[in-house]
Amino acid sequence: MKLSIVILNYNVQYFLELCLKSVQAAITTIDAEIIVVDNNSEDGSCQMVKRLFPEILLIENKENFGFSKGNNIGVAQAKGDYLCILNPDTVVAEDTFTALLNFAESKENLGIVGCKLINGAGVFLPESKRNIPYVHAAFKKIYGNSEAYYANHLSENETGKVDILVGAFMLMKRDIYHKVQGFDEDYFMYGEDIDLSYKILKSGCDNYYFGDTTVIHYKGESTLKDKHYARRFYGAMQIFYKKHFKKNVFFDMFVWLGIRLVYLVRISPVKGKKEVNAYVFVSDKINSELQAVLPKKMSLQANMNNLEKGTEVIFDGNTLSYKDIIVMMSDAEKNKSITFKIVPKQANFMLGSDNAISRGEIVIINKFLL
Repeated sequence: MKLSIVILNYNVQYFLELCLKSVQAAITTIDAEIIVVDNNSEDGSCQMVKRLFPEILLIENKENFGFSKGNNIGVAQAKGDYLCILNPDTVVAEDTFTALLNFAESKENLGIVGCKLINGAGVFLPESKRNIPYVHAAFKKIYGNSEAYYANHLSENETGKVDILVGAFMLMKRDIYHKVQGFDEDYFMYGEDIDLSYKILKSGCDNYYFGDTTVIHYKGESTLKDKHYARRFYGAMQIFYKKHFKKNVFFDMFVWLGIRLVYLVRISPVKGKKEVNAYVFVSDKINSELQAVLPKKMSLQANMNNLEKGTEVIFDGNTLSYKDIIVMMSDAEKNKSITFKIVPKQANFMLGSDNAISRGEIVIINKFLL
């Protein structure tokens, strides 16, 4: 088998359904398997997978083991030569895995390959490519200057070597994953992708950022940002430093102060919902069921460069490819506050997320949009 795709899920049923439909469309010409590991969700995720995707291997954990252990459980069942760690709140293009596997096959000494990630508003996510978070870079990031933290020697559309890749999308050879003993289970959430990337670098392999394919990551869905985020994230950074570097008392002190400042200031998630002035349904037809749930007049097609400010674009997954949707989201003018939702193929809901912080919106429709 060529590829195993491991998706760790926790209470994001609708995002998982969209993710799985996009992944299935992307592996039609690849000898691949999909493994879903569920960390004891309570939202009907497992029932949905069993009903809609009976061919997928579903592992139902009886408790929430966290990111590292959950993924390690899934990888233990994988059979592919290559492995892709994928978040459930992602959407891949039809050619994503083909392009990345072709790239991977062209490289010797391959470590991890990552790709360009955009959020639900079509904005590039800089954590797609990062540097090793040495103390000075991490210290600056805590206080708002992330320039040294991200791998800015490459533009978002370029391809080249980087140090650290993000756990939302990581492709590598399965034997490399096992060689470095996978994700370190000392990390419950956050920091484990930095640790894995660094372990693979230390093993002598090269990590790459591949800017020629784009994946949507509804960042914030599977791990909602709240006032506890800073404490969890920088706590993970302390584990990383203690494991790989000499103890730095000054850094520990600044992390302690930074966590408490952010904890006090950031009281709750930012809702981030923008006012919608008009709806555009990108499809080959207007659907009456969708019109019934939208309060404003809806037009049929969209020119991404000619939309009025405050427009919400709804993509019909029954008639559009995921790649076309991703391209249109990337091409839209960001200063117009344009928002997006996707209706998955044969689904009675649409979903989207307006920014990188708030939980996304799910709108239930009475009937399938066929």
